[in-house]
Amino acid sequence: MNKELTPAVIIMVAAVLLAQSTYLFLDARKRSQNYWLWGIIGLIQAPMPVLLYLIFVRKIFRKKD
Repeated sequence: MNKELTPAVIIMVAAVLLAQSTYLFLDARKRSQNYWLWGIIGLIQAPMPVLLYLIFVRKIFRKKD
């Protein structure tokens, strides 16, 4: 069984990580929330950085009073 990654898969993974990192960087900069840190973390893996960002920075689960 061949376990090598094809160039198409590598390009798709790189595109997803780059798009995620760009989103995190720009949105965190808009909100003044350690944008360099979020951008770098977004390059490492997906989708956990986005989920953590939405929960802890954007606070998507906060109660609406």
